Amino acid sequence: MQLEPQTLPGLAQALVAERRRQGLSREQAAAVCNVSESFIRDAESDPGSCSLAKLLQLTYGMGLTFTLTGWQLEEAAGDAGAPAKARAA
Repeated sequence: MQLEPQTLPGLAQALVAERRRQGLSREQAAAVCNVSESFIRDAESDPGSCSLAKLLQLTYGMGLTFTLTGWQLEEAAGDAGAPAKARAA
């Protein structure tokens, strides 16, 4: 699924389907993912209103992953000790 504003309802449906596939109630999923039950409800109804960090925590907790493409890390020229910079490809 490519995430764009118009595909967020599909993400919500996918989160509900995966939670149910795993046989988890919202309360159980919240405990497994270390988020609140109200966050599960919000993510399953309007993921666009949720922080990306919390969505990642939820998806990883359920054994799912997000993949971001089009970004590369590059070392700062001549400064091997410096943190890598992200840039759009």
